Amino acid sequence: MTQVTERGTPLSAAPRAGVRRRSPAAAACVVGGAVAAGLGLGFLAVLVIVLWISSPYPDSGPGGALHLAAGLWLLAHGTELVRYDTLSGIPAPVGMTPLLLVALPVLLMRRAARLGSAAEEDDEEVLPAAAVFSAVLCGYLAVGALATVYAAGGPMPADPISAAWHIPLVAVLAAAGGVWGARGRPLGPLPSWIPRGVRKAVVRPRYALALRAGAGGSLVLLGGGALVVGASLAWHGAEVQASFLSLTGVWSGRFAVLLLALTLIPNAMVWGAAYALGPGFALGSHVTATPLGFPGAPGLPRFPLLAALPAEGAGSPLTWAAVGVPVLAGLAVGWFAVRRAREVSSGETALTAALGAVVCGLTMAGLAAASAGPLGSRQLSEFGPVWWTTGVAAFAWTAVLAVPVAVAVHAWRTRPAIGPGGLDADEAVAVDDRWHDSGVREVRWAALRKAAGALVPEMTAPVPVPPAVPAVPVVPVPVPVPVAAPAVPGRRAVTVVSGLDLDPGLLAPKPVAPAEPVSAPLAPPVVGARVLARRKPPPE
Repeated sequence: MTQVTERGTPLSAAPRAGVRRRSPAAAACVVGGAVAAGLGLGFLAVLVIVLWISSPYPDSGPGGALHLAAGLWLLAHGTELVRYDTLSGIPAPVGMTPLLLVALPVLLMRRAARLGSAAEEDDEEVLPAAAVFSAVLCGYLAVGALATVYAAGGPMPADPISAAWHIPLVAVLAAAGGVWGARGRPLGPLPSWIPRGVRKAVVRPRYALALRAGAGGSLVLLGGGALVVGASLAWHGAEVQASFLSLTGVWSGRFAVLLLALTLIPNAMVWGAAYALGPGFALGSHVTATPLGFPGAPGLPRFPLLAALPAEGAGSPLTWAAVGVPVLAGLAVGWFAVRRAREVSSGETALTAALGAVVCGLTMAGLAAASAGPLGSRQLSEFGPVWWTTGVAAFAWTAVLAVPVAVAVHAWRTRPAIGPGGLDADEAVAVDDRWHDSGVREVRWAALRKAAGALVPEMTAPVPVPPAVPAVPVVPVPVPVPVAAPAVPGRRAVTVVSGLDLDPGLLAPKPVAPAEPVSAPLAPPVVGARVLARRKPPPE
């Protein structure tokens, strides 16, 4: 007999129903990846079409502009383009990727992955992370393959081999970041196929601190590189302006040059950081600009950012001042690598700082590789910083400075706390415990009364007693019995006792031996009293 569920679905068919319910969600993820790629292509196509329409001398039709837009989209992923219409007739590769363009496909792909990981309705089943990742990636790569084929018929086709691994690399990283963010950015657990020792080691706090320290050092290097580039642009302001105005005379051309310069600003930041680290950046096959000197490169094209290069010749104190950027980066890595826990040893802190330097070196090596590339053949075949020299220099600078700084900051934070009187923490605790002893409290209150003067009366002053005091006989004092007044309806019965004079000697303290002080009475003797009786109910 076949068992059915509450909704009437056979149990044997329940898994198939679940698969059917998931198929629309998976298809939506595929469409989301394709839409993300299409939005990036559409944005660049609109921009290129606007520039083509506003250009007074268009050299091709709208089809050529669309092919160029597809090539720029592929270039934003790091794909190398090939330019055939050169003066020498030799195809010239164009492989320098404007890093600001990379942000467009990364953000769109990450958004598609986040939307695919979230359910629109409460009762809708959420796809697993692997399913969302694969579906979004399939849709994006399908559009990328079509764009590669379409760009092949334009003036700057893409290298198929370069596109075959650059587009999937960018898409995988962006989709993984989107799915990870949608799942709450979990740090574990790692997959079971990873060795157990590695899974245990990764969850240690030192790796999170090392990532934070390396990221901090990289940001300081990039900020310092931006400062170096900005200072050079301001120093060579006249040359930069002349180069910008000489490229074209129409506003659409100048707008295109300005957009290209803006998209290359992140590249210039990385180049400035590499310049400050020491290895510098290449401006041809045999020309390198470093703080120690710049031999010059006469074959460079006219461009505003290239007009801000340092002057030819040996370095000067002005160029040597760029070395302060990696110094600040090393201090930042050492500062962020210190934990506030007092139980962490100095060796653990030094290891964390060294790992932070490794992270900083790897980050700068990756950014240098992404920001460099050829701009042509022969002289322009090598353009930008060398990735491995930049990474090694970043690691060396930060490791040499970060480790001692981290150890010093750790020693300062874990130093013994100084208590009252120059005592350490343990002695201060002992003094604090003795402060609350009973004997110390009396001395403390005596000091406070002495300092207060007449504000606090003396309560422990001894009462002088004559040496021979005869025994005071106890005489009974007749107390008049109160006579209640006749009750009056509606009034309270009040009993008044008057003329009661008590002997003050009865309330005085008993005489004691002269050796022991006798405390004074806390209240003066009672002379009279008024007794109020309870309210009696009126007679019926």
